[in-house]
Amino acid sequence: MYIVQVHVHVKPDCVEAFRQATIENASNSVREPGIARFDVLQQHDDPTRFLLVEVYRTPNDATLHKETAHYAKWRDTVADMMAEPRVSVKYANVFPGDEGW
Repeated sequence: MYIVQVHVHVKPDCVEAFRQATIENASNSVREPGIARFDVLQQHDDPTRFLLVEVYRTPNDATLHKETAHYAKWRDTVADMMAEPRVSVKYANVFPGDEGW
């Protein structure tokens, strides 16, 4: 598995619009064969902060995801909603191993 955590800080007046656009993107993303999981999390004590947890079957599946129309729509829609550039951190699955998925 190839896991990407995307940390996003949204402008306060854009929280609901960001949330809706991101849910739409996630709903389409989970239909991709290379995506095992796609979570959208919102921080309790600071609702302007989101965490996207994207679990891909392979690193190439992450590349293919960025070529989809729904990702391009999300990227362009939310670009001006961010209070600062989003940050992504990549991980390899250690436990459970691939047999756990």
